[in-house]
Amino acid sequence: MESNLNKVLSMNRQQLSGQLYKYTNVMKGWQYRWFSVDAQGGLLSYYLCEPAGEDSSPHIVGSAPRGQVHLAGAVICPSDEDSKTFTVNCASGDMLKLRAVDARARQEWVDGLRAVVESHSNSTGTALPPRDQLAAHDAFGAARQQLQQTELSNAALARAIENLTGPLSNTDPDLLMVKALSAASTHCLLQCLGLLQRHQELVPESRLEQSF
Repeated sequence: MESNLNKVLSMNRQQLSGQLYKYTNVMKGWQYRWFSVDAQGGLLSYYLCEPAGEDSSPHIVGSAPRGQVHLAGAVICPSDEDSKTFTVNCASGDMLKLRAVDARARQEWVDGLRAVVESHSNSTGTALPPRDQLAAHDAFGAARQQLQQTELSNAALARAIENLTGPLSNTDPDLLMVKALSAASTHCLLQCLGLLQRHQELVPESRLEQSF
């Protein structure tokens, strides 16, 4: 029987490489990147590129990838904020927030990436039963989205304090304390989520070892 990975690759071979928007950070926002999946190696790589014109192909800048993540044990989650955005939450704790050109392209990317994840997670013994895996995808994806919104709120709070005018000063000790506590709390939550995700990856391995 043909594996899910081979089915997806045969149907959507071209969809496992192409342009996506990648969210870089609060200041730079969304930027074009060229993404390529090594299905056999379980790697997702992305490159700097210049947007394509109507009658031209995108120009990839340089031959070395700008970044690269392993897909084994990753969680691929469509976002609820719109029909184009999705996240790749890696077992290492790295997270990529991506946006396709439309809902159909997003679904093709999500299906293709999940097939690669499933193939490599099964080979390393990290896959959960389908129902538990879906629940883990949804839970980690929802947590990541909430923390992304928290990071945006922290950035807005910091800018508001820095741009204060009037009776309050941006060097007011109480305001500086609020700013520091907000940033520290978000950092701790991100670390906790990373630990939970790593624990979820290691539990199946420990069960596998106990079965021998």
